[in-house]
Amino acid sequence: MLNAIPWSLAWVLIPVCTVSATRLDERAAGDDEWGFRPAQGAELRISPPNFCWRPQKDVVAWELECARSASPDEPAYQASGLELCVHCPSQVFPPGSYTWRYRGVDGEGKHTNWSRRRTFAISEEAVSMPMPPRDELLVRIPKTHPRLLIRPEDVPRLRELARRTMKEQYARLIRRCDDLLADPPSTVEPGKYPETMKRGSYEWTLVWWRNRMRTIEALDGAATLGFARLVGGKEEYGALAKRILLACAAWDPKGATGYRYNDECGMPYIYLFSRAYTFVYDLLTEEERDRCRRVIQFRGREMYEHLFPHHLWRPFVSHNTRAWHFLGEAGIAFLGEVEGADDWVWAAMNVFYNVYPNWSDEDGGWHEGFSYWHSYLGRFTWWADVMRAAMGINAYDKPFFSQATGYYAMYLMPPGRVGGEFGDGANRVEEANIVPLFGENALREESVNAVPLMSELAARSGNGNWQWYVEQLGGPVDAPGYTGFARGVRPKVKAQAPDDLPTSRLFRGTGIACLNSTLRSAQDDVQIIFKASEMGTQSHGIDSHNSFALWAYGERMLIRTGHYYEYGGPHHGGWVWSTRSQNNITVDGQGQVKHSASSKGKIVGFATTPSIDIVVGEAGGAYRVQEDRKKPHLLDRFTRAIVFVKPELVIVYDRLQARQPASFDYWLHAMNKFEIAGKQELRVRAGDVVCEIAMLAPEGLAITQTDQYDPNPWPQITIREWHLTARTPVKRQATEFVTLYRPHRSTASVPCAANIEKSEGGYALTAEISDGRVVALLPSDDTKEIAAGGLTSRGAIKVQRLRADGSVVETVTAGK
Repeated sequence: MLNAIPWSLAWVLIPVCTVSATRLDERAAGDDEWGFRPAQGAELRISPPNFCWRPQKDVVAWELECARSASPDEPAYQASGLELCVHCPSQVFPPGSYTWRYRGVDGEGKHTNWSRRRTFAISEEAVSMPMPPRDELLVRIPKTHPRLLIRPEDVPRLRELARRTMKEQYARLIRRCDDLLADPPSTVEPGKYPETMKRGSYEWTLVWWRNRMRTIEALDGAATLGFARLVGGKEEYGALAKRILLACAAWDPKGATGYRYNDECGMPYIYLFSRAYTFVYDLLTEEERDRCRRVIQFRGREMYEHLFPHHLWRPFVSHNTRAWHFLGEAGIAFLGEVEGADDWVWAAMNVFYNVYPNWSDEDGGWHEGFSYWHSYLGRFTWWADVMRAAMGINAYDKPFFSQATGYYAMYLMPPGRVGGEFGDGANRVEEANIVPLFGENALREESVNAVPLMSELAARSGNGNWQWYVEQLGGPVDAPGYTGFARGVRPKVKAQAPDDLPTSRLFRGTGIACLNSTLRSAQDDVQIIFKASEMGTQSHGIDSHNSFALWAYGERMLIRTGHYYEYGGPHHGGWVWSTRSQNNITVDGQGQVKHSASSKGKIVGFATTPSIDIVVGEAGGAYRVQEDRKKPHLLDRFTRAIVFVKPELVIVYDRLQARQPASFDYWLHAMNKFEIAGKQELRVRAGDVVCEIAMLAPEGLAITQTDQYDPNPWPQITIREWHLTARTPVKRQATEFVTLYRPHRSTASVPCAANIEKSEGGYALTAEISDGRVVALLPSDDTKEIAAGGLTSRGAIKVQRLRADGSVVETVTAGK
């Protein structure tokens, strides 16, 4: 008897057949695949579950059953006739333990076998977020226009806001429209690349990007003019918007702005064209509307066929993670007018509910790094606005958006931080930017770049910590132009300083640990960023595992290096993707497998207290002769532990076990040349900050440094960074590195005394600090005991901080 959850979908009439036509493909998900979800043993903090399974070409429909674990043969929820390989039910599941399975139906109505059962649990604290059925979602969309960002009934309210509460924002919008009237954007169709032009060259890159900017300038101009007219602007705005729209409608969809030819043109074309169309719909004749519909029919179908269904199973293609909601906007604007538009909307909503955000988990990090975090999520907020206006769906009900992701900026980029270190573009600076390639807004990555996104996240979630962060960086910033105006007046949020939060945080799903001495100001912060990620080094999250970066008192001290201007080009692919470009270790000159979902690391230990942090990562499996997982591994282990005794001492302890005797190169990088201060003693300076470095083990390291990359970037980029290597003196199968880092202001005096003793079980380290000393036990043999200063440990890192009088501040253990 079904008494826990009633059926939410009507059964589709499918001929019943007892013969299984096709075996279900239940191969384990690959490293670049989303995977079966809920996964076996998962505990969910959202209800109902978001189901996902492997698609199959010969299956035309799917059936799903979900039962209480105590009664697996008595389904509490059933759905059939599912066209996609994902499903989010339309009602909430109560907390408890469940089991689920699925099967397929082919074109002749024959069923596959049932999948194996997978068990999961829904927690008591789960957030309710059911997905309305397809027909209900589509019927919510206005039958008339405008449909994107605003509804027809919103127009009078926005006109009133333009006269009163948002008079200043409206005035800015009108000034922009008057500028467009005075100097309309070009509607000359961008041209293709000359046949003689080398792909990836400087000249090619300029054409690629300029075509994108020309597309945006034309169609965003049309959308701006059309929106302004709707909310009270001049009729001339609408006339120019219509002229631009129809001129762009004449562009060849297989030409330079085609999605498959240059998606950086095709993506903005489809959503900006759709916005302009819905804003000037009432000015168009039926023949003109048909012209626009034919354009979107072709471009939308091309996009849909490229994305679906494979994006639901393999969502880890960077551009696709924004293309899906751009297509969704086109589907809403042309619903009922273009064949297939309903499918585009439904597919986009299934991405949102079931496989988004794909570059993170509920902890709120972002695999592709800070630059792509604020860029991609900033664009996503447009889709959040569109869903809210068209279908009444609140994206910020998702815990990721309301409870998690804003902390990524707070911990990675405390107020005043420059350079996000990990991820493509995170360290782009003016000197390395090739103007006019990306434009002035991309010259420099710093914490203030998070403000537009954080302003929206704070307002929609009501999170006081995020509002505090925004206010430290100058206060909330409205989205520019019509998107900001359409949002209306943001809710007021009371700022709450992060004084009750730990200063360090692990974003486990993306394998990023941010260790800070304070969250209040980067000028007063000492920060270590560390990566060891099970998401690999795919897409724009290219940093090798067990890499770290050090920031101190407003300066980048130990950095990740190289320049990002041509994705996968000789410098980017040869240096930036390489382990050599980061604070890491290479083995016989070889680093980790580059740019691969299968090149994985993992955080295996994390502890944070007010005075000590420890993070431990494992990256041995990422060192392979070739990318194929079956190829020989170079290492059986590379375990790196970072101990942060706040704020003045960082201990980095590395354990490496090779398959055969090897030499090991310890790499460090800085903006300025390293000073050789003594035997295996280094010093690096940046501004008025100094970091003393003591390489305590092993002895006999051969130290060299250079300011050249391998290979160097384009000759237009003259900026250089310094790269130091410390090579082990003889080949060994196993080795350990113990290195101390002491960052401080140049005006400060800090103790440098340290003593290290090696025993069968590992290392006993004693180091002086300003207000006492630290004892650290660092195991090299997990079966043997280490002892020092009254501490003992077997296989685990143990750190004790003592005051000057010898009393214990605290003892922290991690890593076993």
